[in-house]
Amino acid sequence: MLSLLEAPVFFTLNFFSWIVWKSLLPDILLVNLIQKTMKKLKLGMMMFVLTATGQSFAQQALGEVIGSVVEYGTVIPAYNARVVIDDHGTKYQSRVDEDGDFRISAIPAGEYVMSILYQGDTMTNLFANVPMDGFHNFRRIEFDGGVQKLGIVDVRAHDPNEVKLIDGNLPVAMLTAEEIDKSPAKFSIKGLVTSISSEVRQTADGELVFRGARKGDMIYLMDGVKTRDAGSVPGCSIGRMMVYTGGLPAKYGDTLGGVVVMESKGYFGLYRAWEADQIRKGLR
Repeated sequence: MLSLLEAPVFFTLNFFSWIVWKSLLPDILLVNLIQKTMKKLKLGMMMFVLTATGQSFAQQALGEVIGSVVEYGTVIPAYNARVVIDDHGTKYQSRVDEDGDFRISAIPAGEYVMSILYQGDTMTNLFANVPMDGFHNFRRIEFDGGVQKLGIVDVRAHDPNEVKLIDGNLPVAMLTAEEIDKSPAKFSIKGLVTSISSEVRQTADGELVFRGARKGDMIYLMDGVKTRDAGSVPGCSIGRMMVYTGGLPAKYGDTLGGVVVMESKGYFGLYRAWEADQIRKGLR
């Protein structure tokens, strides 16, 4: 029990505490709202970083550029010449060895413009079309700092359904973005697959069958991510497609049937192709 002297003091203190709490209530609510918002922003940023990192690690469609460089009009190797592909700040480069050969590895599939720097001179406008899991072979380049002496070299082997791969020659069919755009089956992934290989057929229920494998025994790789179904991905969104019907590399060893490797169209790939076309036409 409060005495008669203590009661006024107690009630006065509680009254002032209630007034202070009421005046601070909006600020407390605002602080809580800011804290919740910051937590959501942090979570969103973490998800974005993880997604971007996962996408960067998932991009497995890499190729190589190989060839040899000699001094113009001779067979003398352009030893120690620097061969560079500058992809808007990201450089893929190599040095010419004693035999005149060079190899640039781990290049994302696409079209690039290559330059060669040798003894203070620069040879530019060499176009490389790098396939997925394959290589663009320039063969022999005669270095001339003022004049380009070489055009584009076809990266396919003698068999039109066989691509020169890093791991060797395998029964592989490939489609580029230009070929996909001209295909009557460009709006269907499965239609594109069956149109480029006679060893693949589509059953009545829509499943693909590779050679003598079981129905549906295959995998898709979309930008390096493995999946059992292409889903609703339209064929016109594909920049490159490669179909393995046998002799699968070990990294695709999850199936006994076949593998469909696809790379979606992206801003940088489209820009590189446009830039190369502008240089060919002399507009840049």
